[in-house]
Amino acid sequence: HPGEILKEDYLVPLELSVTDVAEALGVARQSLSALINGRAGVSAEMAIRLSKAFDTTPELWVDLQKQYDLWIAKQKADEIEVRALV
Repeated sequence: HPGEILKEDYLVPLELSVTDVAEALGVARQSLSALINGRAGVSAEMAIRLSKAFDTTPELWVDLQKQYDLWIAKQKADEIEVRALV
């Protein structure tokens, strides 16, 4: 999950608290906490905020979210019933 990467690759090494990062990003602490704990995803706006704060690109964060979402969907692929068209 992108929140795990945010925590492990940025917050922990830089010794930043959730409160400090939320304040720097201009978001509620609860919103950032939900992201870090995997209860929320990275929106396009959050991707821009993270890219500005950590000198990355918004595409990095959006791509991480997309990859995570696809991984979750693949875990349930056998349960998805579709009629083949070709």
